[in-house]
Amino acid sequence: MDTRVLKRKLGLKERYAAMTRGLGWETTYQPMDKVYPYDTYEGIKIHDWDAWQDPFRLTIDAYWKYQGEKERKLYAVIDAFAQNNGFLGISDARYVNALKLFIQGVSPLEYYAHRGFAHAGRAFRGEGARVACQMQSIDELRHYQTETHAISTYNKYFNGMHHANHWFDRVWYLSVPKSFFEDACTAGPFEFLTSVSFSFEYVLTNLLFVPFMSGAAHNGDMSTVTFGFSAQSDESRHMTLGIECIKFMLEQDEGNVPIVQRWIDKWFWRGYRLLTIVAMMQDYMLPKRGLSWKEAWEMYAESNGGALFNDLARYGIREPKGWADACDGKHHISHQAWNTFYNYAAAAPFHTWVPTDEELDWLSQKYPESFDRYYRPLFEYYREQQQAGNRFYNKNLPMLCTTCQIPMLFTEPGDPTKICYRESHYQGDTYHFCSDHCKEIFDNEPEKFVQSWLPVHQIYQGHCFKPGTDPTQKGFDPLAAVLDYYELQFGRDNLDFEGSEDQKNFARWRAGAA
Repeated sequence: MDTRVLKRKLGLKERYAAMTRGLGWETTYQPMDKVYPYDTYEGIKIHDWDAWQDPFRLTIDAYWKYQGEKERKLYAVIDAFAQNNGFLGISDARYVNALKLFIQGVSPLEYYAHRGFAHAGRAFRGEGARVACQMQSIDELRHYQTETHAISTYNKYFNGMHHANHWFDRVWYLSVPKSFFEDACTAGPFEFLTSVSFSFEYVLTNLLFVPFMSGAAHNGDMSTVTFGFSAQSDESRHMTLGIECIKFMLEQDEGNVPIVQRWIDKWFWRGYRLLTIVAMMQDYMLPKRGLSWKEAWEMYAESNGGALFNDLARYGIREPKGWADACDGKHHISHQAWNTFYNYAAAAPFHTWVPTDEELDWLSQKYPESFDRYYRPLFEYYREQQQAGNRFYNKNLPMLCTTCQIPMLFTEPGDPTKICYRESHYQGDTYHFCSDHCKEIFDNEPEKFVQSWLPVHQIYQGHCFKPGTDPTQKGFDPLAAVLDYYELQFGRDNLDFEGSEDQKNFARWRAGAA
């Protein structure tokens, strides 16, 4: 009689290998290069796909169990927040404008990332990279859903959130985050991972999520804090994917180093420019503040990023070209951005305001080298004019940077009194840029960036009016026509916070609750 052989239970490492590397195969009726055409055309050389390592060794069955538990906890908090009118416990109705900016300009990026990682995963012939991209693609879709659900509570009571997805494709300042991800998603798969997983997730993501969630907690918004923590726990895995991707490419072939360095230069700067709206939110849109943008930059970029690039030096990687200019900009970009949005508040679906004396004092304390000298007199003048009944709204359309699509609001490094302007010529046309680095990005890929959908150009060309609009009719108001195209409710979604429907409603609700 044969002795019965018991099946040995697989260990964690073996089980992970069976459920990831064991899922791949070599194609026979079509060559692998034809099945995976995108992972070679960028010039990146991979000699051993099995060298890809995932330190988390997460399998799909464990992933669903882990994320399901997080979902139960998250939605319990969101439901409790909604049922107990938690929105009445926030510090000030001005705070809600930070959520408007988030749902308009950040949450849609989660969906873009979901699609981008799904496409990148399909493009890699290595099973380890494909599984890692699949996990992150699902993460990003979940983040988009949870952020939308959490902030939907506020949409019931406040203006400026009702058409977030519609606005993302049309409103002028939302072309900044949109163009970032469209640039990334139309790159090759390795550049996509460098742009999102490394440059944004690993180097810069803490500057978005950590201060934003800290600000939400300071201002009594526990619904947002909860979805932030739920998402941030995934970010550790995303950051690991980012650094693994970079090291994997650098270790595979020395010819990959200059390609990766150029991508790091490009995507660090593009990500830094995108974070301008986060800097503005952190310094100006939180009634109760914690870290300033300058402090967050010094902590999460200069300290952590400096250590990162020191570590990558052994592969031949240096700091991004724009690093020094970004460190100089920490003194200025939040103030310059808020000044711009204050001027264009008639064309944006959120409110702006002049900081209070207490807030101006806080900014003076946090920015001793720059605020009192360059920016405090400006905001005090705005307040004086507003109190005299002369609140100014700029109806002129600004020049945009062709690369980052931000209005030309940034100043020369080392000279905050002079607007930075660069230009390039390509095939008989002139293109404008806000910095040396945006110009260099364009000059490296002009065929790509001449296709930029620049909102100001589109408005002037008449592409931002609803069908049937007649610009030649007597008394035609182009701003009103553009806002109608945006489906922005004039006087409710835009203009100054002082006297707004949001301000009046919140004051009435709080008085009733008290």
